[in-house]
Amino acid sequence: MSVSAPPAGSKSIASSALRSAGLIDRDATMRDADNPGGRKGKLRSGRTMRMDITKDRPSSTRMHPVRLSASAGPSDPLTIRGASRPSVSSRMRRNAISGASSSSISQIPLRMKTKVVDAWREFVQKRWNPEMKYLNLDSMNEDEVVKKYNLTPPGSGGSSRDAAVIFKLASQLKPEVETLSLANNNLTGTLLMQLSRYLPKLVNLSLQNNKIRDKKELTMIVSRKEKMLQMRELVLTGNPLRELAYKAGQGAAYRSDIARRFTALAVLDQEPIAQISFDGPQPSTSAMPVEKPNATTFPFDMSPSFVTGVDGALVSKFLVNFFNAFDSQRESLINAYDPAATFSFSANTSIPARARLVGFHSSKDMPNQRKLEWKTWLDSGSRNLNRIGSDPQKTLQNLHVGADQIVQAMRNMPPTAHDILGPSEKFCIDAFPVMHGQSMGLLLTVHGQFTEPGPGGVRSFDRTFMLVPAADGSRAKLNGWDIVILSDQWIIRSYSSHEAWKAGPLLVQAVVTKSQTGASASGFSLMSFPPDQQAVLAQLPEAQRNLVVEISSQTRLNAKFAIDCLQLNGWDLAKAVANFNQVKASLAADAFL
Repeated sequence: MSVSAPPAGSKSIASSALRSAGLIDRDATMRDADNPGGRKGKLRSGRTMRMDITKDRPSSTRMHPVRLSASAGPSDPLTIRGASRPSVSSRMRRNAISGASSSSISQIPLRMKTKVVDAWREFVQKRWNPEMKYLNLDSMNEDEVVKKYNLTPPGSGGSSRDAAVIFKLASQLKPEVETLSLANNNLTGTLLMQLSRYLPKLVNLSLQNNKIRDKKELTMIVSRKEKMLQMRELVLTGNPLRELAYKAGQGAAYRSDIARRFTALAVLDQEPIAQISFDGPQPSTSAMPVEKPNATTFPFDMSPSFVTGVDGALVSKFLVNFFNAFDSQRESLINAYDPAATFSFSANTSIPARARLVGFHSSKDMPNQRKLEWKTWLDSGSRNLNRIGSDPQKTLQNLHVGADQIVQAMRNMPPTAHDILGPSEKFCIDAFPVMHGQSMGLLLTVHGQFTEPGPGGVRSFDRTFMLVPAADGSRAKLNGWDIVILSDQWIIRSYSSHEAWKAGPLLVQAVVTKSQTGASASGFSLMSFPPDQQAVLAQLPEAQRNLVVEISSQTRLNAKFAIDCLQLNGWDLAKAVANFNQVKASLAADAFL
């Protein structure tokens, strides 16, 4: 039996009739019976909603979140919150599909979703090498499986949700993925936001030839330093971030920034990253409780200045000449530095804990300390690596090489006055020979203090020199310098007194009580005693000296009576204060400050 073709225009007539009956939308077109799904036979599925019904429940009755879906049937174990899912068309009219049951409609999105996930799983399994723990996801858009199932990889039309599905599938591989390549995929940082969540233990990662442009995109990949802690190798060649940095001559800054974000990184773009390591004890993994240390001093006493392997007179002559020139005529020091010498200084603006407790910076006896400022020092090129460690340009700029650069840098610093011929206890000197190439050099370290003439305040400092004998006929030798400086590193600190290197017991823990903290805040300190009593207190170990300051702050006893009171009570502060309260009425006026 032959069937004649429908007359011309019959489809349009039928469409008009169905629209008039309300069975199809006004803007819809008739579809052939052999293609009910429309373009490419695809339907849109309803979105999956996620609702936490535990929000208002007490903590004792908290339940797991319940996932409510527009589709019936079992939930998909790979559903990711916020991930893209196929959905049923949301604009179906009530009468549009009268012949389809609700159960058959609800099963369509589930089949579509499972099919897509299974296709991605097949792709991931195909690219997986379990022996090498290597997952190769290069050029995903060109893969046969991707083409077969008409998938849209991230970077080629797919979104970060598609990337999250792939990364989650990768996280289910056994053994765990250690090496991952995502090269040649047009990826941006946005598409890689879930990488550290699903694959936090990656050791090697290649992002070669993608579209990562700036540091913000790196932050999307690894938002915190405690992320991707096992990452040893990273490849970013072919990304605008790297290529533009090298083109602008900022390759060192680029490498430093990447290394700062990936703290365990050893190789970047197939080049090793220089690292400094120390052979120290590893942290204990034992769960046993560790007793809190209670020692107040080191087992060895602090020793006086240490000078060996060199004539002490030679060291003294150098220091006197150097600091006198530094204080009065810094230009003349151009003769003391080797033509290839290096110099840097660092301003440490924090007040040491013990200096804060003693009250040097709030004492009425040292009013000029409050006038000191750090701005001029910082503006002069302070090379504090804790502050500029992420800026390689400043790190190099503030390292001065050559006598001319060194003297020019010194001209920009505030004036100083070192009392080098004053009380010897205010300075500590260590000097000993060290190898320098094929000959011997001298490592000289000086701890001391200087006055800043303008405000009149006092600062502490540490200075380390690397010295060698001046060659005959050299500029240094001709200008009276028997030794020449190869390296000079200077740290300027807030004043903390010379007690830190005083010979004798070396304090480990400061003796601090609530009342002492209050006394320090009120301005009472070692400097509150008369000079003759300060000299007496200087003979005591620091721990005992702190107790004397404490009891005097509470009782106003002078140093002699405070020491007697503490000695008679076994240096127990509480007993000493109680004893004082018992006898204070009988004490003469000269017992008090």
